[in-house]
Amino acid sequence: MTNPYHPDRGDYPRDMVGYGRSPPDPRWPGAATLALQIVVNYEEGGENSILHGDAGSEYFLTEHITTAAAGRRHPTTESLWEFGSRVGFWRLWRELTHRRLPVTCYGVTMALGRNPEAVAAMNEAGWEIATHGLRWNVAPPEAMAAERAQIEETLALHANICGSPALGWYNRSSAQTYRILSELGGLLYFADNYADELPFWADVNGRPELFVPYTLDANDMRFATSNGFAESEQFFIYLRDTFDTLYREGLEGQPRMMSVGLHGRLSGRPGRTVGLLRFLDHVAKHDRVWTATRADIARHWRLHHPPGPLKTVW
Repeated sequence: MTNPYHPDRGDYPRDMVGYGRSPPDPRWPGAATLALQIVVNYEEGGENSILHGDAGSEYFLTEHITTAAAGRRHPTTESLWEFGSRVGFWRLWRELTHRRLPVTCYGVTMALGRNPEAVAAMNEAGWEIATHGLRWNVAPPEAMAAERAQIEETLALHANICGSPALGWYNRSSAQTYRILSELGGLLYFADNYADELPFWADVNGRPELFVPYTLDANDMRFATSNGFAESEQFFIYLRDTFDTLYREGLEGQPRMMSVGLHGRLSGRPGRTVGLLRFLDHVAKHDRVWTATRADIARHWRLHHPPGPLKTVW
């Protein structure tokens, strides 16, 4: 019987094969065996809040992971978010800039607009500020015209607040979102994807678009999930083991990319920052690592790996 699910049929829009057993040589600069990408998510001030017209305070990815405060302000929950912008961000900024590490910020437009000093510090350090949408963890409008208007507003505000246009997009996305972004143009990459350890091209409404995948596992968000990290040692060990595996595979002929996700309200806490610093010290002992922004990686991929046949379709 003929295999009705064979990928060569071309009637299934998802690519379950990817690069397979022979991923391309990314040809990272300096003959690096691993491209390391650090993301600082800046979201505080753009989360669900009565003050923002929402039903209640945002409790996801905070210390109060089961607190639901509907119908009125919740000062305790609000303060957990405020720590991220008032203290945690600055701790991460100091440590990363001290090491002169390239960083990409996923910046929620509303949040960035509420803290010009933080934006100035990112620009001073040469960070890439990609867009994390207008709001954090809020679903976009269902109607395409309404979502398009919101995306246009987001990108315009981002450029005004940050002083330059966003080059990358990371937000709650659908096939509709990708189509709108592709039609508007101007972005180097989409990051709302977790399917690979290398960038890849996809067909978005007939246009080739570059995806630079992100991570939810090598990510401090797991300090605020039930199956996550309990303390900094676990965070360090997971990051170290991920790095060591990818570095070894790179030495064996399959260089990859590693993303690390950070948040001021999470790993910006002093007892958690320790794990991050131990990891960065571990990385510093290895010489074949290219630490880059996501825009750097996207530019490199576009130069050395232009789009070929596209299997993923949005």
